[in-house]
Amino acid sequence: MTIRFPRVFLIILDSVGIGALPDASQYGDSGSHTLGHIAETTGQLRLPQLEQMGLGCIEAIQGLQAVANAKAHYGKMAEISAGKDTLTGHWEIMGVWNKVPFQTFPEGFPEAFIQALETAAGRRIIGNKVASGTDILVELGAQHMQSGHLIVYTSADSVLQIAAHEDIVPLEELYAICQKAREMTLNENGIVVGRVIARPFTGGPDLFVRTPNRRDYAVTPPTATVMDCLVEQGLASIGIGKISDIFAGAGVTESLKTKSNRDGVDRLLSVMKHDFTGLCFLNLVDFDAIYGHRRDPAGYASALREFDARLPEITGALRPDDLLIITADHGNDPTHLGTDHTREYVPLLVSHRNLDQGLNLGIRPTFADVGATIADNFSSKPPAHGQSFLSDI
Repeated sequence: MTIRFPRVFLIILDSVGIGALPDASQYGDSGSHTLGHIAETTGQLRLPQLEQMGLGCIEAIQGLQAVANAKAHYGKMAEISAGKDTLTGHWEIMGVWNKVPFQTFPEGFPEAFIQALETAAGRRIIGNKVASGTDILVELGAQHMQSGHLIVYTSADSVLQIAAHEDIVPLEELYAICQKAREMTLNENGIVVGRVIARPFTGGPDLFVRTPNRRDYAVTPPTATVMDCLVEQGLASIGIGKISDIFAGAGVTESLKTKSNRDGVDRLLSVMKHDFTGLCFLNLVDFDAIYGHRRDPAGYASALREFDARLPEITGALRPDDLLIITADHGNDPTHLGTDHTREYVPLLVSHRNLDQGLNLGIRPTFADVGATIADNFSSKPPAHGQSFLSDI
């Protein structure tokens, strides 16, 4: 077995979309453009390192330079899976086409389900509606502390989120409740959600703060992923950040949790110091969770600049036979209506130390092209969907 790149580093800039997909109108996302609208709104989106890699060559975006000799291959990818959520985006990157979108609950969960969850948890439930994770703490945090009732809420995504103060509901109790909720949302009474999320917080009524002790309980992908195939070959499949949660632990040989984008990059750099053969898969969630959903273009721009400034550390740590892939899983235009993800293309940047000049990889018809390329590199079983671009790089 010939392996061209023994180590592949895949970085997901969570929600960094690059323009509405042709079917965006079906999702209420016509005209969305995460990167473009951040640039237009802030007037200060300069990302010199990403620009040198070819980000500005993918399409014209205010303030971003289209360099003549890109240091990476560049392009953008379309999503073929139904939906625009975290799970389907990541799953498709690893070769899984999810044709049926997960259930969402814009009116909250059915009362019969809530009653059953109260019985299973041994605590009453308050909330049960679509809400921002920070706003609902302002609204119900004090009541929760006085009563011990669990705060349950959802979003435009297929999620059931349970928030509790760490001094009121111990973490292990909260995690156990979320595990019960996970079991109850695998088609029991017709309820199927993509993720159950434990949302612990601290502080008081003047300022409640969500802690890094969040835990996600996701459904398992319906078919084997490229990561599963790597593990079957005895190769490494290292997940940093939310990766293990997103894939329900499947296809992950080592999981490293993170507290922030900065911590995620630190963890990546630490892994890059070690010998292994296989994949290291990093999700940088702050773009989405802190700035996209909260509709904060200025904060989003700042987070992008912070990542951009650290790119030389990442590229400098690459060995001559390493491969670096940077992409995203969906959009989250902070200028768009509501607080939901947006149905967008995602950028694709592919680099290695022996690259003379970056080429235009064009518009890839599916995120699964990334998974197909990784499988091709390791002579692994190719996913059912996706076309490898290994020979082009």
